[in-house]
Amino acid sequence: MNTRFTETAARAADREELMLGRGVLVSHETVRRWCAKFGQAYASALRRRQPRPGDKWRLDEVFIKINGERKYLWRAVDADGNVLDILVQNRRDTAAARRFFRRLLKKTRMMPRVVVTDKLRSYSAAHREVMPSVEHRSHKGLNNRAENSHQPTRQHERAMKGFRSTGGAQRFLSAFSGISPHFRPRRHLMTALNYRAEMTVRFAIWEHVTGAAGQPTTA
Repeated sequence: MNTRFTETAARAADREELMLGRGVLVSHETVRRWCAKFGQAYASALRRRQPRPGDKWRLDEVFIKINGERKYLWRAVDADGNVLDILVQNRRDTAAARRFFRRLLKKTRMMPRVVVTDKLRSYSAAHREVMPSVEHRSHKGLNNRAENSHQPTRQHERAMKGFRSTGGAQRFLSAFSGISPHFRPRRHLMTALNYRAEMTVRFAIWEHVTGAAGQPTTA
């Protein structure tokens, strides 16, 4: 049995035991419905607490399988690795790049100073149309931060055994991209003491956002 799958199953079992210990019966479908109902609201609340994005954006696209069909997940991050937006699309042509650029500008309400992409020609064509005054750097080696931001998505894609629909993937990944980074500070730049202090603050913020602050810890 795959080691990663075994670890994921073990974590899921631990969570179910914790819920059972509180007298709450849940299933995977229950958790899915909770995520669908509350996930985006929590992600939006966390994003509102983030500082203004940096002026250097990195964009990247990666394919994902949805019901056996190849789709493309477009993602933009700032210089600190904060996810600015994601979009699931059928193609990775100029029209798709243009749509993502416009959506990104509308969501962030700002114009970047520099945009870094890989060598996909669709980026250059869309850049000339949508933001010609912005510097565009096209180089695969400069885009590692955007590429690395796909890793948590890949992990959950395997755990979920793929996505069932484009809309479902968009809803899940939009919420997930806003929540997951909150619990993933740049640990390699911190001492153990600073990391523990940072995580204490982040869990306090999470409890405030979800309304868990001040609630009893036992059923």
